[in-house]
Amino acid sequence: MNERRTTNILLLIVALPVLFFILKLLSFIFVPLAFSMFIALIFLPLMRWLRKKKVPKTISLVLVILIIATFFKLTGELIQLSSKEIVTTENNLLEKVELKLETLVIPLETFFGIERVEGKSITLHYLNKINLNKTFGSTFDLIGNIISMTLMTFFFAILLLAESLNFQKILNSTIIRQKFSSIKVFMHIERDIITFIKVKFIISFFTGLGFALVCFFFDVSFPIFWGLLAFVINFIQMIGSIISVLLLSLFAFVEIDSTGTLLFFILAITLVQVVMGGILEPIFMGKSFSINVITILIMLMFWGFIWGIPGMILSIPLTVFIKIILEQFPKTKVMAGLMSGSGFNIKDYSRR
Repeated sequence: MNERRTTNILLLIVALPVLFFILKLLSFIFVPLAFSMFIALIFLPLMRWLRKKKVPKTISLVLVILIIATFFKLTGELIQLSSKEIVTTENNLLEKVELKLETLVIPLETFFGIERVEGKSITLHYLNKINLNKTFGSTFDLIGNIISMTLMTFFFAILLLAESLNFQKILNSTIIRQKFSSIKVFMHIERDIITFIKVKFIISFFTGLGFALVCFFFDVSFPIFWGLLAFVINFIQMIGSIISVLLLSLFAFVEIDSTGTLLFFILAITLVQVVMGGILEPIFMGKSFSINVITILIMLMFWGFIWGIPGMILSIPLTVFIKIILEQFPKTKVMAGLMSGSGFNIKDYSRR
């Protein structure tokens, strides 16, 4: 008995690194598939409701496709509006950047003994040291990857909704063998994931709106762009909010001359982020499921290492999925309990 247990542990130790390597190697397939599963989960209640109304499956799918296409169209128009806002600006932003850089860079150059051609633009001097061709090439590659992954995600989501790929049957035939248990587990996963996505979307939307309004009130350029950026980057758990505050604070440092006004601006966007991400989000998340902060950090780093930024965005839904699966087996309930440890769970965190 002990030998068999030791063998199983050794096989698990060997199998896990191989599994992680495959997940990383085939990320171009697994990332769109993971995103598509969560998109399909959002629309499954609508598909069931239409089925009860005896609406044909083809019409239901067309309706879902139209909803998704409308969302992408509105997103595209918002990005276009943000781009026009930046292109048509008439302020002397580059001059302000140059002046601010002079106040910061010149003392550093003097301290470290760095020589630069006198009178030459600081921005141009240091941009010349960057391989722009490589930078632009990487940017175009990134855009291409985003487009291809978006199309693959859309394709997989349609397959899942059309039941060409049935997640519940896959769950039943692989992990949860009893049919009743698989249905119960699937409904649990669906409920928690939908709650997470709804809360995250609403919190991110109001965070972006708050950033845009603060920028408008303090007369900081490109409020639509900063609001959109805050909305998108807020989907990266925990660190997204820090990044958005830091980026906007740096930009405001260039635009706002008065130190007092700059301080109030930074306090305002920090307050928006604290209220939305630090108070409201943990409270609403805590009503549905509990995952301790240590688990969130570990899974954020793990999925970020495996899949990069998409992995960071998916880290919490994937953690919820893993935790629910672990809760179904007596031998792994302890691990599920550690993931939601009473000392660090979201409910407790939200009360602090």
